[in-house]
Amino acid sequence: MKRAVFPGSFDPITIGHYDIIMRGLTLFDEIILAIGVNSEKKYMFTLEERKLFMEETFKDEPKIKVDTYQGLTVNYCKENNADFILRGLRNPADFEFEKAIAHTNRKLEKIETVFLLTSSGKSYISSSIVRDVIRHNGDYSTLVPDAVFVKS
Repeated sequence: MKRAVFPGSFDPITIGHYDIIMRGLTLFDEIILAIGVNSEKKYMFTLEERKLFMEETFKDEPKIKVDTYQGLTVNYCKENNADFILRGLRNPADFEFEKAIAHTNRKLEKIETVFLLTSSGKSYISSSIVRDVIRHNGDYSTLVPDAVFVKS
């Protein structure tokens, strides 16, 4: 079984994340959406809300599991028998950042990182931009899956 972990804070999940996840389903038998917990980070949405957004968004997709974790992603992958990490790339800066992490992960464990380019028209969307739109009472309905917009 080809199992991948798609890690992130997903604060909140965006249609860019959704795009990568759905396209990743064509490559993997199962994808674990792993919501990382970082006690030093300030989140707009609680861990429970973020998990609920993702569970609701993918409730009809049996190949997707939603979970939370702390610590190194490679350790989480090993504990869950995942041989791949799935990541999305929006721009060259993402690539440089993600490349360094992928090399480090590969050094720590025998795990491959698979990169997918964000689909055209979605590369400008990030969780931080969505949070800014929400803070300023803007219309973010086209930037996130329905579960986020309905519950927010």
